[in-house]
Amino acid sequence: MALPLLPGYSFNRNAGKEKFHKSQHWGFCNNVMMLVSDEKPGIGGEPLIGQKPKPKYSIYPTGMESDVPSWVAFDKQVLSFDAYVEDEVPQKTEEDYRIRRYKIYFYLEDDTIQVNEPVLKNSGLPHGTSIRRHRICLPPPDDDQFYTVYHFNINTDVVFYGRTFKIYDCDTFTKNFLKKIGVRLNSPIKCPEDPYMKKRKVIEHVEPLRPYEYSNTLRQYLEHDKHVLRFFCVWDDTTSLFGDRRELILHYFLSDDTIEIKQLLPRNSGRDVSSLFLHRTKLPKCGPPGIYQPGQLTNQVVLNLYGGLPSTRVEGYILDKHKLGKLDQNFYKDSDLAIGNIINVWGRKVLLCDCDEYTKYYYKTKYGTEDFTPVPCRPPPPPKIERKFPPYNGFGSEEDSLRSCIGLMATPHRKNFKKFVEKDSYGNISNTFRFFAKLITHNCADLDRMFVISYFLCDDTMSVFELSERNAGFLGGKFLKRLRVKKPGQEIFKSELSKYIQPEELYVGARVNVNGYLFHLLNADEYTLNYMESHPNKFPYSNFDLAIEKLKNEKEKSREVMQVLSSVDPKNTEMVDYCTFRDLLKDVSAGQLTDHEIITIARRYRASVDKEPPVDVFISMAHEQLKKNHFENFEKLLCMCVYQDRQKKKVLPSKEIRKLCKASRLPVTEDLLMPILSRFEDSEKQIDYESFFSALNWRENPMVGWNTVLCNIEKTEYAWMGSPSPVPVRYINYKPLLKDVFGLEDD
Repeated sequence: MALPLLPGYSFNRNAGKEKFHKSQHWGFCNNVMMLVSDEKPGIGGEPLIGQKPKPKYSIYPTGMESDVPSWVAFDKQVLSFDAYVEDEVPQKTEEDYRIRRYKIYFYLEDDTIQVNEPVLKNSGLPHGTSIRRHRICLPPPDDDQFYTVYHFNINTDVVFYGRTFKIYDCDTFTKNFLKKIGVRLNSPIKCPEDPYMKKRKVIEHVEPLRPYEYSNTLRQYLEHDKHVLRFFCVWDDTTSLFGDRRELILHYFLSDDTIEIKQLLPRNSGRDVSSLFLHRTKLPKCGPPGIYQPGQLTNQVVLNLYGGLPSTRVEGYILDKHKLGKLDQNFYKDSDLAIGNIINVWGRKVLLCDCDEYTKYYYKTKYGTEDFTPVPCRPPPPPKIERKFPPYNGFGSEEDSLRSCIGLMATPHRKNFKKFVEKDSYGNISNTFRFFAKLITHNCADLDRMFVISYFLCDDTMSVFELSERNAGFLGGKFLKRLRVKKPGQEIFKSELSKYIQPEELYVGARVNVNGYLFHLLNADEYTLNYMESHPNKFPYSNFDLAIEKLKNEKEKSREVMQVLSSVDPKNTEMVDYCTFRDLLKDVSAGQLTDHEIITIARRYRASVDKEPPVDVFISMAHEQLKKNHFENFEKLLCMCVYQDRQKKKVLPSKEIRKLCKASRLPVTEDLLMPILSRFEDSEKQIDYESFFSALNWRENPMVGWNTVLCNIEKTEYAWMGSPSPVPVRYINYKPLLKDVFGLEDD
């Protein structure tokens, strides 16, 4: 019969319980997200039977600083404990146990433990990391928990994976930290001494019971292991038949006084690949020695053998202190080796010529040697045989034909890639010379043909284009494709490579022969002139100092020059046009100045009128931009200027008008707006805004295109030797020139 489901009649433990949810697996501990499901495995968050809840807060003491995670607060803080382990040594009569010392490191940031064993000399045991860094469980039955800082103290035992570590001391930082968290430190104890190591120390100092020779080569090996002296030497075998000079490297090993010799084989020597001239061994001074019987060469001389009764026989021997009958062999030592000495290598005379820096330091510290002058060991170089190549046969390029004669496998000609990268065009830097030229010919139809010659600095190639002109009878366009041009007057079928036109040979006024066509260079572009003037050492005709020095030699013609300039400049403007200036310098120098040198002087003394084009050009360019964007709202701009003009002076500062133009989104670029504003400024940098915007009003005040304006300006210039380009300089200020050349001061 079942009991009624009433209070007091039921054995259900869940009666009156309100929480039946499953506990969440993730939560926060010390403001860090982590897995907390092992703390709440039951229904409703209740622990299971026998489960011990972990503390929700860190066991470390909190400071006065901000609440940060432990892995931040205790970063790079490690507790260090000194411990030892007593290991049993079974099946060995010399020792029953051994004491092994360890270092226990406890990392505070994550409660991990690492155990290291310090290196003990000649112990025969492995050292280093004994237990890698990780969290270690407590020994059973608490193996569900891990070691914390409270489990460590001096004079206590900790068990790691069945091995008991006895902590006998710790460092100062560890002691201070344990005191701060409330741990009472025990008194440090002394680590017991290992009986086996103690026994070894006693054995090493025991006096021998019978006389014998003590030869301690181990000490020399341990002190000088991997210490090698290196000498550079040579063996001259030219006196023998088919002999030659061999360069050798001698290695002297200080650990056992052995010598090894390697030979340096040059390429295509015809000898075996083996680099060892002498394998590592002790080198006798009087080699090669004779043939000895077995037992004659020994390290020790035995005097006699003795023994007792058969039942109590004791095997032993006595050594001869006087070493009677012993064969002595003298081997080379480090004291026998020096620069300039000749050593006997099994009958071969080897000369020591030089040594490395470590060898010099060794002899300087041990023997006090100061002179390390090397002995010249290399023979004089053989006479260089001039290599002759067959002449060019006409097939392919000269470079390709030459490469086919150099090797069995024909390889392509290697171009100067570094020069190509440095002189290749990039951005606004073209690295290309451009000259205007005309043909020098007796054919009347070709006299008016104009050309543009381009010279590319990256690969020394040239190209020629003809300028097209209406009704000229010539199509124009490409006259010569881009290639390297040979200098005239060279033989075609020859062994040497042909010479090509170089950039130093190109200048204004020069005559260039391009594949049989003779060109006269009339003018150059601005980049070419600037590049040549920036490299005067490479281009002498662009060197201003050399050009002006030629004028200084004609100082006696200063009065004639002044009369000519006074007649040309009646208004005393101190300026003269380029054509008159060019003719004057040619007459003064008697033809010594070239056209390029005259251009260089004219560019140095150019007048300021050449620097900026007229304001009509800028206004015409601004009209084109305004037309493209259909901007006509000039009345609004005038109203804004009137509003800003509080004093009704009809002028505003240049900065205010620029701000109004930017605020109204006037479709004129900044590079064009600034020069227009500068042309309308007065002495106080004020602008009459009515005249300014009236000039920009393309609807009411239209102007011709800026290309037409520039063409009109060019047409007014005096035609310079038939060149279609404008003259290099429009006007020259001759007053500074007269002062620098003839020393004439201004009147």
